[in-house]
Amino acid sequence: MRRISRITVAGAATASLALALSACGGTSTSSSSASKGDKGLAIAYDVGGKGDQSFNDAAYAGLEKAKKEFGYETADVEPTEGETDADKEQRLASLAKQGYNPVIGVGYAYAAAVKGAAEKFPDTTFGIVDDATIEAENVADLVFSEEQASYLAGVAAAKATKTKTVGFVGGVDIPLIHKFQAGFEQGVKDTDPKVKVLPQYLTQTAEEGGFSSPDKGKTAAEGQIEKKADVVYAAAGLSGQGVIEAAAANKVWAIGVDSDQYQQEALAKYKDYILTSAMKDVAKAVYNLAKSVEDGKPETGIVRGDLKTGEVSLSNSNPKFADDAELQEAIETAKEKIISGEIKVKSS
Repeated sequence: MRRISRITVAGAATASLALALSACGGTSTSSSSASKGDKGLAIAYDVGGKGDQSFNDAAYAGLEKAKKEFGYETADVEPTEGETDADKEQRLASLAKQGYNPVIGVGYAYAAAVKGAAEKFPDTTFGIVDDATIEAENVADLVFSEEQASYLAGVAAAKATKTKTVGFVGGVDIPLIHKFQAGFEQGVKDTDPKVKVLPQYLTQTAEEGGFSSPDKGKTAAEGQIEKKADVVYAAAGLSGQGVIEAAAANKVWAIGVDSDQYQQEALAKYKDYILTSAMKDVAKAVYNLAKSVEDGKPETGIVRGDLKTGEVSLSNSNPKFADDAELQEAIETAKEKIISGEIKVKSS
């Protein structure tokens, strides 16, 4: 259930944000239809930043939709290398101070920063993607049942493999990514117990580049392909591009994550080898929070997207995937059973 509370929308600010954010890679954009100089949604990116063709780009899509619909000024800010929680909090506080509302930290790494900034600016709505630990009247925890989409990805992998071996590449060895692995492995095994899953994590911490190193992803996928994996699922942010590149080079299937990676321009030359993507609609979650603030009824508390709400899913962009009747039937059957509760998907 969504817990809704009313808070005052932060007042419009007249100072330009561009100079203030230049030191931390920020940008601000305005719409000519914003007649009063009102400032709306601002997002601060996770590791990998804009252009990751995945998680962060999905958040940006939500920002762009809000900007277009509400005609207000928006801002999106890049992370910096080696930054601390204090740096993140200062970034969020700067956005709130200058009138942006809501302000969203994209990624669990913003938990401490969102908590601190929200305490300092109680009249601003804050959001955090992929963290459910913050309990505050002006914070929305935007989380997803990634394990459910990953289960369906496992069904697809088990149906698509010819070698009876598939791979999972996780960016960082943390509970969030364990959800992807758990759902994927369960989906594979429930579909065909004879299929072997090869799991591998790129790093122990995000600071080591697990979510931002395509070369690490490529090397991991190549190792799994050498062990006969002919479908590789990556939950690794920007590093997943390397997994997709390796799959295409070896003419095996890759399964993308978060965004529909078959449709990503930067991955166009590999798309014939992207079977599907396990998506979570970060764009919708970001947009919905902005709309709730615009409507004067800001979302707060845990706001969860799952198969039932349609905020996690598998993409159907690849015709070879969409037109495979047997595969689609298996996925639809599994989806219905998850929604009904007949299948309980593990999250660890």
